[in-house]
Amino acid sequence: MIPPMRLPRLRALVLAVMVLGTAAALAWWIFGPSGVAVELTRRTWRMEILVERLRAETGSDWCDELPEGAFDITRRVMADPKGRRAEPGEHCRYTVLAWRRSWIVKSEGGPADRPDWPRPPLRMAPPGQPGSERLGRREAFYEVELRDRADHAWVCRVTPERWAELREGMRFRIPVDRFGTADCPRMYPSRI
Repeated sequence: MIPPMRLPRLRALVLAVMVLGTAAALAWWIFGPSGVAVELTRRTWRMEILVERLRAETGSDWCDELPEGAFDITRRVMADPKGRRAEPGEHCRYTVLAWRRSWIVKSEGGPADRPDWPRPPLRMAPPGQPGSERLGRREAFYEVELRDRADHAWVCRVTPERWAELREGMRFRIPVDRFGTADCPRMYPSRI
């Protein structure tokens, strides 16, 4: 049992330790290194190509404003419902061939694989007929996965040059906002 005279000293000591601990934690939070300590756990790349298909689409417009290549045209005379034309004019319904997004082909891998564009088989239709496919916009993504000690993960896109420099196991600090979103461009090496 603790003698009654030492009890106030013990309480004062416990209170002092709690205040100093809180002050130290607050000082670390304010003056310590910014951001979250993370480790690079994975590097991946992904190459995507948009494949477009030639499709027959219908439309309608004034006959003197038809798009190039319009066919199967039907005409009728009508007044302009918007009032931009003073006299009734010929209005046409038509069909036109247009390239539209059909699907995306991708190839992906990691550091052991050489980044390479996919080579999809494309459909070929007779000239002037719908159904042909062609390669469209290309995009390349080089990404790194970062994890903190609590196993929260973030994926950051980097340039191909930066991706080639990075290795698994490297440690960084990265600013993370209150919503859990990492500020990837501000990632910097950690000394911890």
